Amino acid sequence: MKYARRLVAGTLTAGALALSLTGCGNSVDPIERLGRKTAQETGTASASPSARSSAAPSAATSAGDDAYRKWGLTAPLQYAPKPAQKPQLPKAAPGKPVVVDRIPVAPTDKVVFLTFDDGAEKDPEFLKMAADLKLPISMFLTDNIASADYAHFEKLRGNGSGSTINNHTLTHPNLRTLSFAAQKKEICGQQERLEKRFGKRPALFRPPYGNYNDDTLKAASECGISSVVLWRASMQINNFQYAEGSALKPGDIILAHFRGPSELKGATEIQMTTRMLQRIQEQGYKIARLEDYL
Repeated sequence: MKYARRLVAGTLTAGALALSLTGCGNSVDPIERLGRKTAQETGTASASPSARSSAAPSAATSAGDDAYRKWGLTAPLQYAPKPAQKPQLPKAAPGKPVVVDRIPVAPTDKVVFLTFDDGAEKDPEFLKMAADLKLPISMFLTDNIASADYAHFEKLRGNGSGSTINNHTLTHPNLRTLSFAAQKKEICGQQERLEKRFGKRPALFRPPYGNYNDDTLKAASECGISSVVLWRASMQINNFQYAEGSALKPGDIILAHFRGPSELKGATEIQMTTRMLQRIQEQGYKIARLEDYL
C-alpha cells in the first residue's frame, strides 16, 4: 500500500501513518500469517533494568494463568510491570501535543501496547475476556458510535486491568478536511461528553483514520490533549498489518477495533482478539499499559 501522508518531523517515520487506510475504516482483509516462533521464545526477552521498577511484584509479569485456555491461548500472557521511569518522548512543538506511534524503549525491551477504537461492538463476552486476561486496553471512543452503551466501556474501564477511556472525536470525520473551528468542535465536544459521562477529561487523543494536520494539533492542545496517539501495527481479522517491515518492534502501539461479525467477515470480537494475542505471544512480546509510558 502507498504511504502518502507527511509526518511530523522528528516524531514519526515514513509509513507510520499509512495504516490510516485500515484504521477505523471498513477494510479488514487478513494478511499473510507470520511464521511462528518457538514457545521457548515467548516472554523470554528481559527488560532493560533501568526501565523497570524493582518494586513491581513478579505477578505483574503474567496474567490469566487460570483463564488463558478458556480464551483460546496455549500459554499465559506476559505483562510488563510499570517502568521505574517513563521513556523520553519526542519533544512537542510549542502549543501542540506530542505525537507518538511507537514508545521509545530499549531494543531489548519487547513490549507492545493495546489500543481499541470507535466502540461499535459491545459484546458482553469481551468484558469477561478482558477481565479474565487482565488486558490493559487504551480505548479511543467516538461519541456517535459508542454512546448508545457507554456503560459497556465503563465496565471495561472498571474491571481492574488498568484500561482507560480516551478521545476519538464526536462523529469520526476526516479531520484534515475540516476547518480549525470544526476540528476543535469535534475534539473539545468529545472531551466534554467523556468528562460528563466518566468524570475525567482524557489526555490522549487519536484522530480518525490517523489523519491530522497542524490545525488538529492546535485544536487538540486547546482542548486539553497532551498526546496524539497513532500506531505501528493494525490488527485485521487474522493477523497484523504493519506500517513497516513484517514483525512487531519494541514499543509498538497496536491498533484494534471494537468490531463484530458484520465488519469482521463473520469473525467475532473474541476471535479477533484471541488471534491478536496469539501473534503477540508468537513474537515473544509482553503487553504493557500505554498510560504508564506517556
